Amino acid sequence: MTAAGPEAQRTWRQVVARWWAEFSLQTKLLAVATLVVSLLMTGITFLALNGIQRDARMSDTRYARDLGLLLSANVTPLVAEGNDRELASVADRFWRSSRSLRYIFFADPEGVIYLGIPIGSNNGSSELLLSRRLELPADIQKRPDNPLVRQHLSPDGQVTDVFVPMVSDGTYLGVLALGINPNETLLASAALTREVTVAVFISIWVLVILGSVFNALTITQPVKELLRGVRQIAGGNFETRIALPVGGELGELLEGFNTMATQLEEYKAANIEELRAAQVKQQSLIATMADGAVLLDAEGAIVLANPTARRLFRWEGRNLEANSLIQELPERLAMDLQDALDIVRGGGLDSTDLRCSLGEPPRTLRIVLQSVRDASGETLKGIAMTVQDLTREVELNAAQSRFISNVSHELRTPLFNIKSYVETLHDLGDQLSEEEKREFLGIANAETDRLTRLVNDVLDLSRLESDRQWSFEPLELSTAIEQTLRTYRLNAEEKGVSLHFEADSQLPRVLGNWDLLLQVLDNLVGNALKFSAKGGALMLRAYPWPDLCALPSEALPEHAGPTCDFHSPLPRLRLEIADTGSGIAARDQERIFERFYRVENAVHTEAGTGLGLSIVRGILDKHGARIAMASELGVGTTFWFDLPLEDSDNEELQLAADRQQRTSDAVVAVQD
Repeated sequence: MTAAGPEAQRTWRQVVARWWAEFSLQTKLLAVATLVVSLLMTGITFLALNGIQRDARMSDTRYARDLGLLLSANVTPLVAEGNDRELASVADRFWRSSRSLRYIFFADPEGVIYLGIPIGSNNGSSELLLSRRLELPADIQKRPDNPLVRQHLSPDGQVTDVFVPMVSDGTYLGVLALGINPNETLLASAALTREVTVAVFISIWVLVILGSVFNALTITQPVKELLRGVRQIAGGNFETRIALPVGGELGELLEGFNTMATQLEEYKAANIEELRAAQVKQQSLIATMADGAVLLDAEGAIVLANPTARRLFRWEGRNLEANSLIQELPERLAMDLQDALDIVRGGGLDSTDLRCSLGEPPRTLRIVLQSVRDASGETLKGIAMTVQDLTREVELNAAQSRFISNVSHELRTPLFNIKSYVETLHDLGDQLSEEEKREFLGIANAETDRLTRLVNDVLDLSRLESDRQWSFEPLELSTAIEQTLRTYRLNAEEKGVSLHFEADSQLPRVLGNWDLLLQVLDNLVGNALKFSAKGGALMLRAYPWPDLCALPSEALPEHAGPTCDFHSPLPRLRLEIADTGSGIAARDQERIFERFYRVENAVHTEAGTGLGLSIVRGILDKHGARIAMASELGVGTTFWFDLPLEDSDNEELQLAADRQQRTSDAVVAVQD
C-alpha cells in the first residue's frame, strides 16, 4: 500500500498534467482570470453580507441584554422578599408574553437553580427547586449593570444566553438566566449570505461559460478553422476552403482566405502545367540527343537514361530506375568508371571524363560526369553522365591519317619521278638518245596525269561538300554511258577485259546533271576495270525500275496501259555496273563509301586515294538517289542506283537533294 500510494499519486498528476497541457495558453489565462474574478466577487459579497449579519447579531445581543435587565429589575424585589410564588407568577407571565424566550432560570448565589421555566412548575415552592448548578464567572456579581451574554447551540437551534446578577441593597441575591431564540431576520440573513455567496460564484462561472461558448461560436471556432486552413495551405493543399456563416471583419477575413486559396490553386495548376511542359520538353530533348545521357541520384542510382544511352549499353527494354549504375555496366567498364564516380560523389571534382572501350567490335566511348548541386552549391543532388560514341571519330581520324599518308606518298612519288626525269633530261639531254628522251618525257607525263587525278579527286570532293547549287535537266543516260565506254575501251583491250552494255533502244530520259553523272560513270567503270583480271568482263545495264512489264497485271498502275512500253511514265531508271573482278569482303562493304577509305589487302593492290566512291555517293545524293552494292570475293561486284525520270518534279528533286546534302554536311561536321 505504501508503494502503491505514491505511484497512484504520480499517475494522477500525470493525467492532470496531460489534461492541462491540451489547453492553449489563451484558454489557461482565461480560466485563471475567471477563477480570480469569481473568488474576488464572492469574497466581496461574503464580506458585505457578513457585516450585515454581524450588525444584526449585535442588535440581537443588545435586545437580549435589555430584556434581561428589564426582567431583573422586576423580579429582584420579589427574590429579596423570598416570594417565590409571586416570582414564579411574574416569570410565567413574562415567559408567555414573549415568544422569543426559550427559558428563564433563577439561581441562588451558589449557582443552584431553584426555579426554571419551562423546566420548573408553579404548583408549589418545593417543586420549583432544582438540583442543577450554573457555572458562572466569579466576578459576575460585581457587574449588575453588565450582564453576561453568550451563545450556544442546542438541539433546537442556536440560543442566546443572558446571565443578569440580581443585587438588592448591595446584597447578591443570585442570577437570572434567560434563553432567547435568535432573531429570525438574523437567521434569514445568514442563510441569505450563504445563498447569495454561492449564487454569485455560480453566476460568475455561468457567465464565463456562456461567454466562452459564445466566443467559441463567434470568434474561437472561425479562428481555429482559419488556423487549420492556413496549416493545410502551408502543407500544399490549396483546395482548402472555410465555409462558416460569419459576418463583419472576421467574415471578410475568411472570404479573403478563400480567395487567396483559389488564386494559389490556380497558380499551382498553372505551374504544374508549365513544369509538365518543361519536363516533356526536357525529356524530348534528352531523348533526341545524339549523345547518350544518364541522370543519377546522389547515391549513384539511375534516374533517367535516354534511348542513345540504352542502345550504347545494350539496355533496351529494361527497367533501370533505382538500379545502381555500376551494377548495370560491364565489369571492365564498371571498374574504369568506379573511381571517377567516387571522386565526383565525394566532392573532389565537380566534373571529370574518361575514355574507354566497350563491346565487340570495340567502340570508343567518352564518358563525362558532371555533379548537380543545389542553389547553395553545398548539397549534391545528382550526377549527369554524358556518353559520346567516338568510334566514328576515331575511325575517321585514322582514315584521315591514312589519307594524309597516302596523299603524301602519292604526291611525293610522282613529284619525285617527274623531278628525276626532268633533271636527267636537263642535265644529260645531249647524252640521251631520242628514244630515251621520249621515254623519259612519257614517264613524266604519266606521273603528271597521276598527280592531276589526285588533285582533281580532292577538289571534286570539296566541291560536292560546298553550298554550290547544281542545275538538273533532262538527258539521255545511254549517251553518257557510251561516252564512258569509249574512254575506257582501249584500257580494257590492253587489260583483256570485255565491255558490254545492255539497254532498250527507247530508254526514258532522266533528270540530272551531265557532268556529275559522267563523273559517276567514270569512277564506277574505272574502278571495275581496275579490279578486273585479264579475261574478265564488265557489264552495264539500264532499265526502268520497277519493271512494270514484269509485274502482274493487277499490280500495274493505271497509266501503264496494256502495251507496257517505255513511253509510259515510269518512276525511275536503274543503272547497274557489274564486273567479274576480285570482289570486296563483307567487312569492307559497310565502309566502302566512306571518305579516305581504301580496301587494302592481298587482292586489291591497285593504288588509289579512297575518294572515288565517296564522290560517287555525294553526286548521287545531289540527284536524290542512293547507291547500293553486292559483292563476293573471287566472283565480282555489282553497283546500282536509280535516277529520277524526266517528268519528275524538278523542285521536289532539288529539295530532296538539299535535304540529303544538309544531312551529309551535318555528318561531316560531326566527324570533323
